[in-house]
Amino acid sequence: MELSTWLAFFAASWAISISPGAGAIAAMSAGLNHGFRRGYVTSFGLILGIWTQVIVVGLGLGALVAASSMAFLVVKWLGVAYLVWLGIQQWRAPATPLAAKTEEGAVVVTRRSMILRAWMINAVNPKGTIFLLAVVPQFMNLSQPLVPQYLIIAATLAFTDLVVMAGYTALASRVLGALKSPAHVRAMNRTFGGLFVAAGSLLAMFKRAE
Repeated sequence: MELSTWLAFFAASWAISISPGAGAIAAMSAGLNHGFRRGYVTSFGLILGIWTQVIVVGLGLGALVAASSMAFLVVKWLGVAYLVWLGIQQWRAPATPLAAKTEEGAVVVTRRSMILRAWMINAVNPKGTIFLLAVVPQFMNLSQPLVPQYLIIAATLAFTDLVVMAGYTALASRVLGALKSPAHVRAMNRTFGGLFVAAGSLLAMFKRAE
């Protein structure tokens, strides 16, 4: 991949990462519930989900999802169901600022489960698959080996997402100091729960290009 091509993709990847979506909601939700240091773990799960999408597109499975109505619908509704489930979980979360705080009787959320949840958000998302199918080929040189180019693309997306999601997580974690009562925490939990459900609803309306 030529430097000029990579610089163009690097600029595009910032727009991809910054644009609000389920990943940004997940990062902010993690920052709100776990603080920055622990909540930032979610970003690694989101990146693993992006890498999964890149692999899917690279293997040609993304084209199958884009072309097959049945495959597209199965993946789409799995993603919708997962986002709505996350929204319900967030809505019903205990009204405590730090769900992972290691106090007696507190609910401990493991880093592994946080990473797995975040991975699912990006991995089971046909909108992301089709987006990568539309964007990535514009930066690929088919006359050169494809694997190194996919690795560069995956690394670039990971870098921009690490930076952007750090911002989203830090922004939400700062809100922790303003949550002075269980009522405040409950309101924030329900806000983010509603955002997850809204993201699922938007995904439900997403249609495969004919």
